[in-house]
Amino acid sequence: MGTNAYVCVAIIIFFIGVFGMLVRKSAFFYLMSIELMLNSSNLLWVAFARTHGSLDGHVYSFFIMALAAAEACVGLAIIVLFYRKRRSVILDDAREMGK
Repeated sequence: MGTNAYVCVAIIIFFIGVFGMLVRKSAFFYLMSIELMLNSSNLLWVAFARTHGSLDGHVYSFFIMALAAAEACVGLAIIVLFYRKRRSVILDDAREMGK
């Protein structure tokens, strides 16, 4: 399979993540959408590293996976605390907290 196929799949995955962020109001869907976008960038890094015969893309992909894991942990902790306080994970309710 050529690099073009990987790029097409990564673009599709990225725009599914963008669509999820635009359509859904739940904080869980926001986190899942961000994960999709990060995974699409991982796919691109690995595909281009394979094409150019370099390990740099694999290293970048590893750091992005570590960042995604940290983002998921912190994000889920914030969502759990928000749910305990408001009994909702809808992000429109979070805007009211600042008022």
